[in-house]
Amino acid sequence: MNGPSPCPGAVEVELPTGTLQLRVTDSAFAPDSLLGFAARDNAKRGFLFLSKVLGKHWPVTPQRMAEIHEHLAAGMPELPGPVVFISMAETGIGLGQGMFEAWQRAHPEQPALFLHTTRYRVGREPLIEFEEAHSHAPRQFLHWPADPAQRALFAGMRSLVLVDDEASTGNTFLNLLNACRQVQPTLEHLHLAVITNFMGEEGAASLAGRCAVPMTLGACLHGSYRFTPGMVASGAAPAQRFDADAERGASAAFGRRGLTGPLRLPPAFVAGLAAGIGIGQKVLVVGTGEFMHAAYVLGAGLARGGVEVAVQSTTRSPIRRWGAVAHALDFADNYGEGIPNFLYNVHPGQYDHVFICHETPPGAALFELAALLKARLFHFMSEALIEEIPVR
Repeated sequence: MNGPSPCPGAVEVELPTGTLQLRVTDSAFAPDSLLGFAARDNAKRGFLFLSKVLGKHWPVTPQRMAEIHEHLAAGMPELPGPVVFISMAETGIGLGQGMFEAWQRAHPEQPALFLHTTRYRVGREPLIEFEEAHSHAPRQFLHWPADPAQRALFAGMRSLVLVDDEASTGNTFLNLLNACRQVQPTLEHLHLAVITNFMGEEGAASLAGRCAVPMTLGACLHGSYRFTPGMVASGAAPAQRFDADAERGASAAFGRRGLTGPLRLPPAFVAGLAAGIGIGQKVLVVGTGEFMHAAYVLGAGLARGGVEVAVQSTTRSPIRRWGAVAHALDFADNYGEGIPNFLYNVHPGQYDHVFICHETPPGAALFELAALLKARLFHFMSEALIEEIPVR
């Protein structure tokens, strides 16, 4: 990896897009095990804290992902219910759902709801919109739950838990909080959960003041940063072409319209895949875009059977091959927006088996990705209905 690894104290990293100065003040895990650095052709933000435990841009064992979920859930204070968890598209979706499930295991009697934000419309219900200003795809949407009981939980929430991979300014959290206040203006508590918090003490205090609601913050690592941008000649294609009337194949079954329990896959499905994996063979389970958590659940099920497995997801985020990004594959967008998609730090032939989990109907983009990785495709229509799509 180019540049120094993060460690307690001050670090300065020269990226192709500028200079990043980082200070780690506290970390529950070895900082180098949590993140590396990457460069982006993005005039708004030319760097990336690339997580090694998220399962997005770096292959991660499901055991390690579960450790992070449990740590963040255990760091939450006691909260008045109903508690609503919202995780941020696309990077934080799997983290938030895993953390929600870990918290539920410890609080089985507490009324709670999980939602994730999205860049796609599902159904014709009104959307709550907010902005992730530094993103390549800044428009974010939140759907109302479809089920009446879940709608009541959402409208009656007393505590809100917002989950993302990292916090740098807190502005996106504030934008989403203000959007949620349209639903529940008398919210009693806000808890933020991130893997890495780089707001610094002053930034966190400022955010708490701007939120104007009692706020707590949980993270695996705390610190601060300063980035001095260099010359960025961005040739990156747009990463968002939202069309409110377009059908993108995004599912309503896995978190966009609300969940009150964990995702469970049919045991026979997991066992059937495990039976075809030889001793010592390596497996990669790939999620696609916003559809991340099913890949983790499948990976965790295989790992419990003794399989050597890693989990990762495709992304719309364009990142340079530099630093923590050693390999990059690009291919078409399976949601049909015409936006390039990527898979980082994976190269063809690296794994003996690759299983791609997708919510969208099969199409040319998925067949292209399957051919690149010599992978099998699995279309998740619901928890119980998973269809393997022939690729040859």
